[in-house]
Amino acid sequence: MTSRKPDEQLARNSRLRLVRPRALTTARRAVTSGRTRPAPRPPEGTPPPAELARQARAVLADAVRIARWAAAERDPGAGPLAPAARERAARALELTPDQVSAGWDRARLAGLVELHGGTARPGWRLRAWDRDDSAVLRGWVALFDAWSLVHSAPADVAPATVAEVVEALPQVLSLLQLSAGPVLVPALLDLLQQRVAELRDERCEVPYDPAAASGPAAAPTASAPEPEPARAVDTVPLPPLLDWALEGLAAVGALTLGEGQATLTPLGNWAVWVKLEQICVAAQSPAGNIEQSADNMLRGCAGLTPGPARAEYRAWLAARTVGSAVGELLAVARGEDALLRGLAFEALRVVGAPAEPEVRAASAEASLRPYALLWLAEYEGTDPEDAPDVLTREESTWLWVDTAAAVADHGDSALLVRHLDSAVQGTVPALLDEIRAVGHPRTVQVLVALAAAHPDPALAKAVRRAAFQVHTGGS
Repeated sequence: MTSRKPDEQLARNSRLRLVRPRALTTARRAVTSGRTRPAPRPPEGTPPPAELARQARAVLADAVRIARWAAAERDPGAGPLAPAARERAARALELTPDQVSAGWDRARLAGLVELHGGTARPGWRLRAWDRDDSAVLRGWVALFDAWSLVHSAPADVAPATVAEVVEALPQVLSLLQLSAGPVLVPALLDLLQQRVAELRDERCEVPYDPAAASGPAAAPTASAPEPEPARAVDTVPLPPLLDWALEGLAAVGALTLGEGQATLTPLGNWAVWVKLEQICVAAQSPAGNIEQSADNMLRGCAGLTPGPARAEYRAWLAARTVGSAVGELLAVARGEDALLRGLAFEALRVVGAPAEPEVRAASAEASLRPYALLWLAEYEGTDPEDAPDVLTREESTWLWVDTAAAVADHGDSALLVRHLDSAVQGTVPALLDEIRAVGHPRTVQVLVALAAAHPDPALAKAVRRAAFQVHTGGS
């Protein structure tokens, strides 16, 4: 019999491997060097990426307008918009206050805005929105993964039951994707009931008797029948929860609802296929890296292994003065793309001693401090494998989240799951507690992506709950 408390179960059974964490630079390199196999081709009939991106832009149009308004206003507040800011945005954008709140929520979950302390700043996806189809698709996929945060669950249903339905939904989405057309809601309900029952059977859930648990263990007797697995599925209000889930997926543009049936949209069909294949859209390397800006040069090197990438960095640096090159690289590192932040410091390693004063000054900036401290430790002769020892626990946790954001944006699901092994904490609950405490602006997106990727249902549930708590400001 297993405990009904997921956190206790995680603490017992889901310990992170207590090994010396590998250098975070290795984790960042894995983001790029792990993408060597050719990407599978999407199913026949899938629209090209440009058309999918156009549809994603349409779904997130209000969110983009609100994010751009917030970037211009500079003081939209943190978390849910304050009433005064919501009213100002509604007047400026000719939307209702409820539409503004919904759009703001979507903008945060899609990475269009990011919270830094009490201030909202435009995310890197917002700046790339009009020119980068892959950034648009990744933003929409982040919203798709967080559909249960966008659409509030029924208040009269226990959170554990809601979590079971969310956990079972991938099976329902797979049926919709394989059907390649409308599926009747009763068929989806049958599948949902079967999947929830399977999940409970897998956990061996039985009725819990507090009286028996508090007393001394009694020897089994012939008159005491074996407890039967709980048939709680029969009492769970699955039909309204299925309606809630389908409405939530429709709200993010993943499916359309008809009379008693549901159909995946092209975006939803593509996203489910991506999840099933465990791949992500990746930025392609542009030609002519030496003549590119630092931002484009680093993007062009993202698909290279470390050796060829260093050769590109050296050629790019040779065409510029050291001061301007270091300034450009640090400007990219201050952006919102975590992968480019890591690659910028890899390029600064090639610069060496001339970059030391600027890197040391950058160590005073919260978002750059872990990278700068690692750079300085290696510059001063520390073995790269020992360099993480210079970071405090909070700095290591912040860097873990930042690296996870890079993996979520540019890597694949399996790599994100393996990234758990590089955390300094001993257990997943401890990691989640400390992630919440460091206040990284990408915390919600990272936790949602990790919950969607992890194969352990109990761990995924705890991570999803932590994402919800961070998103709502709970504890």
